[in-house]
Amino acid sequence: MVPALLGLSVFLAPALAPVGFTGGVESATPAAVAVPVGPDSGTALAKFMIQSTARVEDPASEVSRPGYRTTGWYKAGARSTVLAALLAAGKYPDPFHSTNQKLIPAADFTVPWWYRSDFTVDGPGTRTYLDVNGITSAADVFVNGRRIATASKVVGTYTRHELDVTSLVRPGTNTVAFRIQPNDPRKHLTVGWLDWLQPPPDRNMGIVRDVVVRRSGPVVLRDAHVVTDLDVPSLDSADLTVKARLRNDSPDTVTARLSGTAGAADLGRQVTLKPGESRTVAFSPADHPGLRVTRPRVWWPAGMGEQPLYDLDLNVTVDGATSDTAHSTFGIRDVQAPINADGARQYRINGRPLLIKGAGWSPDEFLRWDPAYAEHRLRYVRDLGLNTLRLEGHLEPDEFFDLADRYGILTIAGWECCNKWEGEVNPAESGEKWNAADHAVARASMAAEAARLRHHPSVISFLIGSDAAPNAKIESGYLDALREADWKVPVIPSASGKPTPVTGRSGMRMTGPYEWVPPGYWYDKREGGATGFNSETSAGPSIPTLDTLRRMMTPAELETLWKQPAAVQYHRSPSPTFSTLKLYNAALAGRYGRPTGLGDYVRKAQLAQYEAVRAQFEAYSRNAKDTTAPATGVIYWMLNSGWTSLHWQLIDRYLDQNGSYFGAKKANEPLHVQYGYDNRKVSVVNNRSAAASGLTARVTLFNPDGTEKYDRTATGVDVEARGVTTTSLTLPAEIPGLERTYLARLLLTDSTGREVGRNVYWLSTRDDVLDYAKTDWYYTPTTSYADLTGLNSMPQVTLDVAATTKAAGATGTSTTTVTLRHPGTTKAPVLMTDVDVVSADGKTPVLPVHWSDNHVSLWPGEEVTLVATHPTADPDSVPRVRVSGWNTRPVTVPSG
Repeated sequence: MVPALLGLSVFLAPALAPVGFTGGVESATPAAVAVPVGPDSGTALAKFMIQSTARVEDPASEVSRPGYRTTGWYKAGARSTVLAALLAAGKYPDPFHSTNQKLIPAADFTVPWWYRSDFTVDGPGTRTYLDVNGITSAADVFVNGRRIATASKVVGTYTRHELDVTSLVRPGTNTVAFRIQPNDPRKHLTVGWLDWLQPPPDRNMGIVRDVVVRRSGPVVLRDAHVVTDLDVPSLDSADLTVKARLRNDSPDTVTARLSGTAGAADLGRQVTLKPGESRTVAFSPADHPGLRVTRPRVWWPAGMGEQPLYDLDLNVTVDGATSDTAHSTFGIRDVQAPINADGARQYRINGRPLLIKGAGWSPDEFLRWDPAYAEHRLRYVRDLGLNTLRLEGHLEPDEFFDLADRYGILTIAGWECCNKWEGEVNPAESGEKWNAADHAVARASMAAEAARLRHHPSVISFLIGSDAAPNAKIESGYLDALREADWKVPVIPSASGKPTPVTGRSGMRMTGPYEWVPPGYWYDKREGGATGFNSETSAGPSIPTLDTLRRMMTPAELETLWKQPAAVQYHRSPSPTFSTLKLYNAALAGRYGRPTGLGDYVRKAQLAQYEAVRAQFEAYSRNAKDTTAPATGVIYWMLNSGWTSLHWQLIDRYLDQNGSYFGAKKANEPLHVQYGYDNRKVSVVNNRSAAASGLTARVTLFNPDGTEKYDRTATGVDVEARGVTTTSLTLPAEIPGLERTYLARLLLTDSTGREVGRNVYWLSTRDDVLDYAKTDWYYTPTTSYADLTGLNSMPQVTLDVAATTKAAGATGTSTTTVTLRHPGTTKAPVLMTDVDVVSADGKTPVLPVHWSDNHVSLWPGEEVTLVATHPTADPDSVPRVRVSGWNTRPVTVPSG
């Protein structure tokens, strides 16, 4: 079961720091974190004090000693870039508003910064280790005044380092200090942003994962994991192999006992280790029959089944005393991704083929981890009907993958394009060539990430290349590291379709588009159209709601947004290719008519984005069952942005939902009736695990004034589980009396006559015309546009609106029920009616929110009830409901 709205709050502004973190300038060193006596799973340093080395004259031996005064330093969270800490301290204005980020001096981050933290230990005779990763870009490490590692060793965001500090740690207060080197993603195997957003001035330098203090006895337990082998397709049994590495760090030969449980299986073995000896211990079904699981609880993606997890608990004892422990969870599932006859990857989860429908994930621009904010977005992913997220670099903390495991959301992790990660193989981009040290860092990064991700059932692949594929030397380093980590799921050479010498064909393609294209584009099986596996693609810009726009831009910038299509938009992209809205705004004006104001511009943008995103997912869903060149996967680029953006997002920074969101939600609903732009046929897509039969599909065409011009019905429509069927309904090429702009209403009813699906299209007798001969890497030009200007003549309608809100008490959530009714004062329908829950004063949307449906269309006399679940905005007052839409007169009503 997915927990209901766990920990929701009214999300009125982007978090500027991790949850529970307060920034500021500190006058004294904060309290040290206490590390428990005896072996444990590790204690993360809770807080750092940071300062530029340009402002610290004292030597490292003093800075890294207990008691050093940090007057004037800044507080930073356990995972914090330098700039994230400075923003939390209020040093700069909100960088997500207007061009405020330009005010932050990049020169401040061209010198190293100190990170300093204290911890306390108690009790003698315990070995102590420092577990370090997430360093961007590199760091000299000091403990109690002594340097224990240099920046040439502790380098790379994704490498992991275990530093033995037993000889330096003493009872009482101890100090760890890092001298963090500046980051440059062109030169370092770290993180970068390319064209997603305006890159942060500090280039994310800092520590972005936990630094952990671990304590143990003489024998440490490392690398504990479970390798699962599920019997497919029966799913009747699974073999588990448990592995763990023991290392004797004492000067004496010791006999240790490793014992524990994996699921219901009891494990135990005695091992003798010489001083300094390290040995991997494996438990298999051959020697522990309990590791052969009958009728296992299989982990499934959301919508295909449940997401059960098993526990692995191990401990090692020496002379009867616990020396070290390990705990993790794991899932039992099987992932295969063979390349089909057409050269495309076809994923199979537990033996069942699955159309990958996903989106690209972005972390916060300043890499601030907020677990509640992450969970809100993952719940949106499920609401959208998506099953996969692609992480191109920016590999999130462990908690992200824990959430993905729990919510049944598949993840495809991989390295970044176009910077140092591809510097050796992608000469068209800015990354520098590799040296011998870079090869070592890359292999260590792969080893650390493989060990971290392998036990998460949500992780179904690793992309060792993105726009480019690694050469033989780099690929071999990656594959060796993956093999040694017992990596079981497919390794993909590249997202772009480029092969590698060892792994071979990619089975993916990166043919775009990334800029506006009309809805019909997606149905052609060429370029970015619905065939094979497209690893990143979308129709580019995604204009947020008016609420969000007013929060992220000044009035003058908003005027430029709709009046000057060729103007550079700071909130679009730093790339010259994507810096303006020229192509998008031209299409908007050409198809819908020139905007008459900001509100009209945003209103038209929502229609354009809804139809474009809906068509993309509908085309891939329909073509998934084709017998030739089927669609096997599509990754919408992107799910979200790391800041306040005008493109590449289904979800905006504030968790508001616009036309892009609801277009995707409609296309991916469980049982869906849709129209084919290419062949004018009506199809039914069943995303459910059960077949549907005895359905009736109906299509009716209307002029914008509501005059009916065509009506046909198909009965006895059956569609298999996770299947597609095309009905006998095909719209004629010409219909007498149909205006150039018209509406198509598709209805799907079950055998009792109950409506189970509805889809409304706005179409034209004049098609969009694409010039494929001039296709560029990011789009295909449109030489003439469909005429949708007839929508402007639709009369405004005032809907009957009733709303009630009920709070769920201690959960902090409320449910608002809204009933909309078309009063029939005109025969014209209302198109794309948008409903928002807003604060009691009617000014601020209550977010995040989960709607049963939204952006709905109603004909005269029709009524619909929508349900929204959201945070309780104010326990002492009830929210209001705001209704607007294409031709729905705006109204705000109480929900009491």
